[in-house]
Amino acid sequence: MPFHKTEFPGLFVFEPVIYEDNRGYFFESYNQKIFQQQNLDLKFVQDNQSSSSYGVIRGMHYQLNPHAQTKLVRVLVGTILDVVVDLRKSTRTYGKVFSVQLSAQNKKQLLIPPGFAHGFSVLSERAEVLYKCDDFYDKESETGIRYDDPSLKIDWKIPLEKVIVSEKDQTLPLFADCRNNF
Repeated sequence: MPFHKTEFPGLFVFEPVIYEDNRGYFFESYNQKIFQQQNLDLKFVQDNQSSSSYGVIRGMHYQLNPHAQTKLVRVLVGTILDVVVDLRKSTRTYGKVFSVQLSAQNKKQLLIPPGFAHGFSVLSERAEVLYKCDDFYDKESETGIRYDDPSLKIDWKIPLEKVIVSEKDQTLPLFADCRNNF
């Protein structure tokens, strides 16, 4: 099966079947029927794509209910460390961090259910990231937590002097103070 469960309920690493030959490769990055076989009945409504250079950290972002999003994240160019924090107070993994390396080479994808803060760091010279969302962007419900929250101890795999973070992401609240309705 292309779905690998994590210790976090609803969080999966998806590894599509790759068909390679002398021409290159082909794979289905998303097939609704395959996801439905795993009881994942998603209706993606928006695709987002970013391009970033080495050392960029984006995150940790999420939208509050009722506009919380499921995301299917993959890398088109380069390599990232994809990171999530479980914000669902009813789970045994509440407040825990999960990370996985996604790359154009390994073609792994991360399926992130609602209730997770999401971010990534760019480990290659450049990376292009594409993610599908099952709800539209909603500015009023947009929020996040600090990428460098000491209580989360996230190792972004980037030396501190090389880290590039937006001003907006630097001013997000700490995990203990974040807005959360999950």
